[in-house]
Amino acid sequence: MKQKSIHKVIRPREKHWVGDGFYVSTLFSMHSEDPQLISPFLLLDHASPKSFSPSQHKRGVGTHPHRGFETVTFAIQGEVDHRDSGGGGGRITTGGVQWMTAGSGVVHEEFHSKDFTEKGGTFEMVQLWVNLPKEHKMTKPRYQSMDKEDFPVVNLKNGNIKVVAGKYGDAKGPAQTFSPINIYEIKGNGEEELNFNLPEGSNTLIVQLSGDVFLHDQNILAGEVALLSQQGEQVSLRIKESSHFLVLNGEPLEGPVVSYGPFVMSTKAEIMTAIKDFEAGKMGQLVEEKG
Repeated sequence: MKQKSIHKVIRPREKHWVGDGFYVSTLFSMHSEDPQLISPFLLLDHASPKSFSPSQHKRGVGTHPHRGFETVTFAIQGEVDHRDSGGGGGRITTGGVQWMTAGSGVVHEEFHSKDFTEKGGTFEMVQLWVNLPKEHKMTKPRYQSMDKEDFPVVNLKNGNIKVVAGKYGDAKGPAQTFSPINIYEIKGNGEEELNFNLPEGSNTLIVQLSGDVFLHDQNILAGEVALLSQQGEQVSLRIKESSHFLVLNGEPLEGPVVSYGPFVMSTKAEIMTAIKDFEAGKMGQLVEEKG
């Protein structure tokens, strides 16, 4: 069986603030990579572990819109409170994942949870943007909230694989997707060899969050992303010590990708319509919280 070779290793970028709660590095983006080689994924921000002191001030990102894609937020350490105009909302606790389908358009906000803000602590988060097929761009917004206990975990000799979406062997992730997607969160704490198969013709990214991993004998370091070839099926990974990474795999979507800020559509005309709809209040609004 043919191996999926390494097409490119994407090096870490400088960090920047998103609002005042998320100090992130964009590990890959549709703006710097060939969209057809990372599709259906659009970008990924990693807020690496950072200590926040106790505060009475809400930290995060205030009201902003999205249309045409999905945001997937992994709470690795700490907690995030989310609200959106589609009626979705709740608290993402450590180990949980929130999958928000913006679809036809939502306005939402994301803040450190009230409890985490008041107590302080170490905060680490990943946010992934997933494109929607062109026929689902204007689908009704949807919110999936998944706690740590909702995910099947495949135990390894020295670690485990959390299946967020798609399948790993007989384990099936709980996330519902609009196109074929596999997402695994893998943690290793010692010698481990992994060999698994992913579909021929699919796109695969190995996102190294901490530690390192050997991929076909090439060392992938923390903050790097290995973009694999579409050809081949087998992926071979070797962990020597502590390692934490994501495997993102999906069937490429057809058609162009046109983006402007928080909107990702298929044509410039659709982007202009999105801007007008947002300005006209057609994506809804958030009611001010009391207290």
